[in-house]
Amino acid sequence: MRHSPHEDPRLAGRTLEPLAGGWSGETFLAVPAAAGGEPLVARYLAAAHHAPQAAGIQAALLRQVRGLLPVPEVHGAYDGDGPVPGLLLTELLPGERGDLVLGRLVTAARYDDLRTLGRALGGVAGTLAGVRMPEVGLFADATLRIEPFRLRLPGWVDDHARGLAAAGWFAAETAALRAVAERVGPALEGAPPCLVHSDLNPKNLLVDPVALRVTGVLDWEYAHAGHPATDLGNLLRFDREPAYVEGVLEGWCAAVGRATGSRPDPAAATDLARAADLVALVELAARPVTTPVVRRAREHLRAIARTEDVHAVP
Repeated sequence: MRHSPHEDPRLAGRTLEPLAGGWSGETFLAVPAAAGGEPLVARYLAAAHHAPQAAGIQAALLRQVRGLLPVPEVHGAYDGDGPVPGLLLTELLPGERGDLVLGRLVTAARYDDLRTLGRALGGVAGTLAGVRMPEVGLFADATLRIEPFRLRLPGWVDDHARGLAAAGWFAAETAALRAVAERVGPALEGAPPCLVHSDLNPKNLLVDPVALRVTGVLDWEYAHAGHPATDLGNLLRFDREPAYVEGVLEGWCAAVGRATGSRPDPAAATDLARAADLVALVELAARPVTTPVVRRAREHLRAIARTEDVHAVP
């Protein structure tokens, strides 16, 4: 950054406090100096993967889905300008991080509550699956113009083979994974594109810990137009407690049914979700750094390659 976040003129009159929960180190609570002022969430878009227009794109997405989903109101969006990062200012929503709530329910074996929470989270993914997009692609600017792309699973594995090799994969493992991609990839083709959050996991959802309803859908930086089962696959990636999975599928199928007039079969939806999630697992596993999420992705992907089963777990 050209200046420290604490000296940012765009936040004059506010002090910044790191906000717990974000792994990027880009999110702060912007507290007003005057008593009675409204605190805001300040998200700096400084990492290399953020496009200069990222703040405007995310602000436009939040405005589009507001009313469909509980998302924060936008108070300001400043696109990046050379060394100065983009900045998104939004309201502070109530609730607790969904992964913390989910973890407590699993530990306490509260199966009915796990189904309830799963239905709420699945409903968010299903609602997004009903937001139709004209084509598959990335959002180019604040008008949400789409730059189209075509992705086929076998080619995606090929594109990431070098990264997998650098992470210690043998050629035979990558070949087995590609065979899985060849088998399940065709099922993903031809689906009507929808709005995809693309990082829809419990960590990025705020939840009322008592009512177990979703109070906030956060972190839209990877949103794009894509396959309707992508967000479902993310929700089911690592969290496999049966009661939770049952609830997620019930909520997703119900929401998709309301949007399309045809309720999906849960087993078929699970197959599609696992296939669609291979895209994210491959990208994560091939990254040059090892984080807890990358490590888990590699473990899951290796289990899939070893068993040739998209539902496999380590």
